[in-house]
Amino acid sequence: MGLKPKSAVWLSALGVGLFQVVGSFGAADNQPERRAIDGLALVLVLLGPAALAVRHRWPLAAVAVATGAAVGYIGSGYPYGPIFVSVVVALFAAVQAGHRRSTWGLAALGYGGYLVATLVDPTPGPGPGVGHMALVAGWLAVVLAVSEVVRTRREQAAEVARAEAEEEQRRVGEQRLVIAQELHDVLAHNISLINVQAGVALHLIDEQPDQARTALANIKEASRDALHELRTALDLLRRGDAPRAPAPRLDDLDTLVAGVRAGGLDARLEVDGRAGPLPAAVELAAYRIVQEALTNVTRHARADLVTVRLGYGDGVTVEVTDDGVGGPAGPGNGITGMRQRAAALGGTVEAGPLPGGGFRVVAHLPGQRHLVDGQA
Repeated sequence: MGLKPKSAVWLSALGVGLFQVVGSFGAADNQPERRAIDGLALVLVLLGPAALAVRHRWPLAAVAVATGAAVGYIGSGYPYGPIFVSVVVALFAAVQAGHRRSTWGLAALGYGGYLVATLVDPTPGPGPGVGHMALVAGWLAVVLAVSEVVRTRREQAAEVARAEAEEEQRRVGEQRLVIAQELHDVLAHNISLINVQAGVALHLIDEQPDQARTALANIKEASRDALHELRTALDLLRRGDAPRAPAPRLDDLDTLVAGVRAGGLDARLEVDGRAGPLPAAVELAAYRIVQEALTNVTRHARADLVTVRLGYGDGVTVEVTDDGVGGPAGPGNGITGMRQRAAALGGTVEAGPLPGGGFRVVAHLPGQRHLVDGQA
């Protein structure tokens, strides 16, 4: 388990404090001409680390206190040593906290204070020369520049992580919309078949029980398919599992049409041309468009005959025509869903009533070459 941020701040401040105390005594041994370490020196040495302990709450105050303690320490004639470590840590933390201009301003003031401290330093002998002051200014600029680079890279990394999270959320949202559309199409179709077959069974159960038994068997099969699709969709929504069964393809239209025919509607399938290789997405979209069109016929058209025409050529064209009451599309989202499916693949859907009665849905979806060109 990692340390909590506040605990890490306190421990780092304690470490800096111990390092500065021990290092200051070591520096005093090598600088006998300067003032010996005493109680005041220890207070000044520990002021910076104490300020670092609260730098997460008051980063600029930590810079001011650490810098002031260092300036006072040097101005009192104590030996040069690691007291500047607190200043470096405070500057870095303040820049990371976002106080860039204020930190640079305090650094400039601190450097000015350091110049004054070297002038009032009571230690006999010449003070630091121009080269020394230029070196201090250079190190201060390096500290600030490194802090800025680290801050910029952290912000860039955070932005990349945020963009990746948003992209992942968008992908999940799109996947859930696709699953919802699939679930709508499958359940609407199967429940419509169940409704029709239940009506047939109720009508025949007294006079023709054998035919009623067939209708009930069809209800059982349709409800089983609906439950299977529902479980598959829930698995995808919950855990992102792979589908339990392959997606339906155009070869499955025979079974789809047969299911509609079992409900008492004269349903026919006509195929024009020879099937060529098509992307799975195209086959699934074409299948779902036919499925939705047949669902609408079953629920709304009051038709006696529905014909599904499947044409291969430049892609694939599916047409569903019925001889029902015709009229405009219903208030649901079925036609809209068809158009969205087709548009996502660069295809088109036309739907509307026929002049002599009935309704027709025609969808054209591009083939493999068009999809590759369109997505390049």
